[in-house]
Amino acid sequence: MPVVNPADDPHLQDIDAANNLIELFLKRADEKGETPFLGRKQDGEWRTQSWREVADQVCLLAESLRRIGLKDGERVALVSENRPEWCIADLAIMAAGCISVPTYTTNTQRDHAHILDNSGARAVIVSNEKLLGPLVGAIGQTGIVDHVIGIEDLHRKQAGSFEYHGWDALIQGDAAAARKAVDERISHISRDDTACLIYTSGTGGAPRGVKQHHGSILCNVAGAAEILITDFGITDERFLSFLPLSHAYEHTGGQYLPISVGAEIYYSEGLEKLASNIEEVRPTIMVVVPRLFEVLRTRIMKQVEKQGKVANFLMDKALKIADHATEGKTRTRHKPLNFLVEKTLRPKIRQKFGGRVKAMVSGGAPLNPEVGNFFEAMGLTMLQGYGQTEAGPVISCNRPRVGLKMDTVGPPMRGVEIRIAEDGEILCRGELVMHGYWRNDAETARTIQDGWLHTGDIGHLDDKGRIVITDRKKDMIVNDKGDNVAPQKIEGMLTLQPEVAQAMVSGDKRPYVVGLIVPDAEWALEWSRANGEKFDMKALQDLPAFKKAVREAVDRTNTDLSVIEKVRKFEFADEAFTIENEEMTPSMKIRRHKIRDRYRERIDGMY
Repeated sequence: MPVVNPADDPHLQDIDAANNLIELFLKRADEKGETPFLGRKQDGEWRTQSWREVADQVCLLAESLRRIGLKDGERVALVSENRPEWCIADLAIMAAGCISVPTYTTNTQRDHAHILDNSGARAVIVSNEKLLGPLVGAIGQTGIVDHVIGIEDLHRKQAGSFEYHGWDALIQGDAAAARKAVDERISHISRDDTACLIYTSGTGGAPRGVKQHHGSILCNVAGAAEILITDFGITDERFLSFLPLSHAYEHTGGQYLPISVGAEIYYSEGLEKLASNIEEVRPTIMVVVPRLFEVLRTRIMKQVEKQGKVANFLMDKALKIADHATEGKTRTRHKPLNFLVEKTLRPKIRQKFGGRVKAMVSGGAPLNPEVGNFFEAMGLTMLQGYGQTEAGPVISCNRPRVGLKMDTVGPPMRGVEIRIAEDGEILCRGELVMHGYWRNDAETARTIQDGWLHTGDIGHLDDKGRIVITDRKKDMIVNDKGDNVAPQKIEGMLTLQPEVAQAMVSGDKRPYVVGLIVPDAEWALEWSRANGEKFDMKALQDLPAFKKAVREAVDRTNTDLSVIEKVRKFEFADEAFTIENEEMTPSMKIRRHKIRDRYRERIDGMY
């Protein structure tokens, strides 16, 4: 492919010139007109809405939000699964001059209450009756939501003081007049204005609202688009949206990146149908978390194993060729074999991904280099990105022109400055950096110093300027799907139970959270007396009835935790965490690395 000067590309010029996300979207809608934009499977068929149709609905909904009383800068929460209406609602909230507050569909009433209260949301857009359930109590608890908009018809249309509105009624009217009003309003919205609040859990446990401004997301989108332009070329791109749009990674990479390059977005039906959706939709770009790639890798390897000796021989050779390529070794004797693999095995694998994939981008959590090399061996280009919500969220990404090395997360993206602090922490600066945490100046001051975002990750730059992450400065758990989980929050809730004296939870790069528990000695003594057992802590821990009693305490805690935070399994620690055994600091904080090292086998056994 010829070298492309990104400065000459109209897509990138438009992104750089845009004052806000809505302006960029409407420009693309005007250009694309009646061509397909958003796709969803309904009644067994993929159905699409055109750019023109979506733009009309965005403008009409924006004007309806103003008509019901919402004003500039007011917050609107969005609770929905991935679907075309999610994109329309997010754009419409911003087009109305308001701030979008995406929230997870897995949130509990407690989570919703915190976000509604902290953001001061005056309105909520919710997709269906099921998701309204936890919201109703949170709305009643906070008493600040005036309007609830149901994408689908909601039976509980009145609870407390809020007013109910149906989606269909709000997207009716004079589209031309609505567009004119939106154009006038967004002419006053700048790149520095807040576009959305993305809530992410901090070390203190309570989710913090990251103030992502229009420029932050536009900067991110420009960096990603520049990689597409120079390394792959932009044609008729198609994205398959799978990750939750409330996650900053999908919000930017799976929604605003495709908007910026005039691509189509199709919404997956869910994990169980993802493989068939990929074959049907035939995406060109996939934005996914490592866990999905691990599942797909396992599935492909099992399928190849069933195809006999020849297929297995070819896969083994393909993996060895890829390993050598990663090490920078190219051998002439590999060429005939590589040609054979390219003509036989790889086309079949690529077809399982629709046959048009240019690149699969892994982010949200660390990717095992072995998984990345596997897909490279199968002829599918795998890119690993790195970032965090506070940075829009993408800071860096691997790219073919620099050289794909799966134990790095690539060079910084366009418009991103990186510095390594004296203690090895990765610092980041640029338009992509958030303007702070919503209503949390103290945490903002700790995180952003002299314009540099302190990422909390330890690493260095290699000889080609690629970021190599070696450790996490933060204690944050990032599970294998890229979700952030604050361990202190869960541990604090567990130790509120009378049965639990101490707890440490784990789950980094894992599918779920597990815990190590130190039972409360006084409670254990009472339990042993009540059950006619001798009080011996180690002996008690071997009793199924004792473990069941502690399990009940864990289950009680789980009722107030979201799906990703729930403690699925637990084991007992051999003794209390103390300063003497070096499992606590003098300030009485647990030393996670010490405890993990001691109980590594036990923790691994819970997976």
